[in-house]
Amino acid sequence: MTKHIPDASRRRLLFGGTALAAGALLTACTSNEAEPNAAQTKGADTANPNAAAGKAVTIGFSAPAADHGWIAAITNNAKAQAGAYSDVTFKQVEAGKDAAAQRAALETLIAEKPDVIVLLPHDGKELNAFGLKAMEAGIPVVNLDRAFPDALAYRLQIKGDNYGMGVAAGHYIGKALKAKGVAAPVIGEIAGMDELELTQERSAGFKAALATYGFSVTNRRAARFTADSGQKEGQNLLQALPKIDAIWNHDDDQGIGVLAAISAANRSEFFMVGGAGSKKAIEDIAADNTVLKATVTYSPSMASSAISLARLIGQGKGMSDLVELQVPKEIILASETITKENASTYLKLGF
Repeated sequence: MTKHIPDASRRRLLFGGTALAAGALLTACTSNEAEPNAAQTKGADTANPNAAAGKAVTIGFSAPAADHGWIAAITNNAKAQAGAYSDVTFKQVEAGKDAAAQRAALETLIAEKPDVIVLLPHDGKELNAFGLKAMEAGIPVVNLDRAFPDALAYRLQIKGDNYGMGVAAGHYIGKALKAKGVAAPVIGEIAGMDELELTQERSAGFKAALATYGFSVTNRRAARFTADSGQKEGQNLLQALPKIDAIWNHDDDQGIGVLAAISAANRSEFFMVGGAGSKKAIEDIAADNTVLKATVTYSPSMASSAISLARLIGQGKGMSDLVELQVPKEIILASETITKENASTYLKLGF
C-alpha cells in the first residue's frame, strides 16, 4: 500500500454516516469478520513441484488489527494460506495499536526463532530497525506492502503498485472519454489520506496517464480511506462540480460513502472508477446498475503469496517457473482493471 490506515474504527465507519438516504449503501460495506473465500489462497497444485510437503517451516506473522476491509483480508488470507500447507506452522503475534507496540511484540517472536517472519508493519520506517535485527539474527523477513527503507532489513519485499493503480485508472477514464468524443472533460478525483506516500503515488500515476490523452483533473478531494469520509468528500465534489464526466475514487471502502453521496444527490451523468477491488465493488460493476463501471486492483491476496514465498524461503527453494534457485528479492504486483466484462473472473479475489 500500501498503507490503508483509516482514522476511525471500521464499526464507526459503518454507522457514522449521517444522511438517511445513504444508510442502505453505507451498511453494504465489506465485512471484517468474513473469512476469505477459497480462491484468495493458492490451493494444491500437483503440477507444481513446490506443492509437495517438504521441510517443516515455522512462519511468524504480524499485521495491524483490522479496522478496514483490506487490512482484515490481509490477516485472514495469511492464516488461510498457511493452513493450506501441512508443513507450515503459523505463529501470529498481535501488532498492537502502533509501531512501538508492534515492535515490542515482535521482539518476543525473535526469541522464539521462527524460520521466517512475514510482517505488515504499522509503518515501514519505524519497523526498519526490527527488520535489521531479525535479519542479523538469521531470521529472513518478508516485508508485506509497507516498505522498509533499508534493503538489509528484509529478505523479500512484496507489495502492490500504487503508481500503477493511478495509471490504470487514468487509462480507463482517458480511453472511455476519448471513445465518447469528449474533448474537454470534467474529471473529479477523491484520493485517500494525502499525507501518505501511497496516496501521492496514486495521484501522480493518475495525472500522468490522463496527460497522455490531453486531460487533467478538474477537482481533487482527499478523504481518509473510510466510508464516512468518502461520503463527505463526495458531497463536496458534487457541490463543486455541477457537471462531471468521470471520477476516480482511490479506495472501494471509502467508495461506499462516495456512492451514497452520489445516490443522495441523484447524480448519474458521469461514470466512476474505484480502487483496490472489494467484493462489493466487483458485484456492483457486474450488476452495472450504478455509476461505478470499473475498479483497479490492489489485492490483499498478496498476503497469501507472502506466506507461500516465506515457506519457500524457509525450505531453501525457488519459484518453480523461474530459472533462479531462490525466491526474488522484490515482487511488485500489477494493478489490473476490473470491468463488467471480466468481473466474474476477478470476483474470487474480492475482499
